Amino acid sequence: MAQGEAASEKRFVEEMVRRLEERGVDVNDLLIGALSKEDPQESARLRLDLAERSLAKTKEYVRKGDAVQASEKGCRDAEEVVKALAERLDMPEHGQAVKEGRWYARLLASAAAKLPSGLGRRVAEGWGRWL
Repeated sequence: MAQGEAASEKRFVEEMVRRLEERGVDVNDLLIGALSKEDPQESARLRLDLAERSLAKTKEYVRKGDAVQASEKGCRDAEEVVKALAERLDMPEHGQAVKEGRWYARLLASAAAKLPSGLGRRVAEGWGRWL
């Protein structure tokens, strides 16, 4: 592909992403979800990477004193970790999310409630402090 074609393709993709995000579509979740059907371990790794990158933004909002943005980002970070663990542990909620094409709140809540038992007593004790 020529350099001009590559730049044009990049602008097209960026415009598609912008339009989807304007309509409330989480493009990262959509793409990782598609990968999850074929390779749940890789999608779990990508979700953790996404949460880690997002956590840096969350911390920045905390430093700036923006509690609303920090809590929204922090909640999103936690969702990605729950999804990643559910994928990694091959939980039924992950299978249902793949089947339904997205993670609904009920699936996240169910997976979050079940995760402590799948992760061991010490993690369950720490997790219980946050639930």
